[in-house]
Amino acid sequence: MGTLDAKKQLVNEISEKFQESQSSVLVDYRGLNVAEITALRKELRDNNIDYRVYKNTMSRRAVADTELSDLQDSLVGPTAIAFSKEDVVAPAKILHEFSKKHEALEIKGGVIEGKVATLDEIKELSTLPDYNGLVSMLLSVLQAPIRNLAYATKAIAEQKEEAAE
Repeated sequence: MGTLDAKKQLVNEISEKFQESQSSVLVDYRGLNVAEITALRKELRDNNIDYRVYKNTMSRRAVADTELSDLQDSLVGPTAIAFSKEDVVAPAKILHEFSKKHEALEIKGGVIEGKVATLDEIKELSTLPDYNGLVSMLLSVLQAPIRNLAYATKAIAEQKEEAAE
């Protein structure tokens, strides 16, 4: 395979990752040491997030002819991209939390459900509960009517007992 073919294949790979992801977050990792990068990679990997460093020229080509062309301004300097196919919140949440502890990590931009996102939108996304948090919130909402029914039934039973006495 020639160099040109390899570059085309890489551009296609990057393009596919952006298309298949629920969200993608671009970060500048300059200033992080090896141990910090390793810890970040592990946390992302544990959450099924693909964290890659590509040459900016390849990434710019991948987004050039798409609705993501606005990302090109963010593809300057050292850039790593976190891609998540499953959880739209996880990359933003993990990277935002990590950047609080390690100021060298800077969020540069991202894509949320196929649209280029602003830094504010990524920060807002990072404050939402993750999948497990949403499930537990949903379960508590679903349990509330049952719990209320149980309380009402108990109150009625107690009233009937008092009336019978």
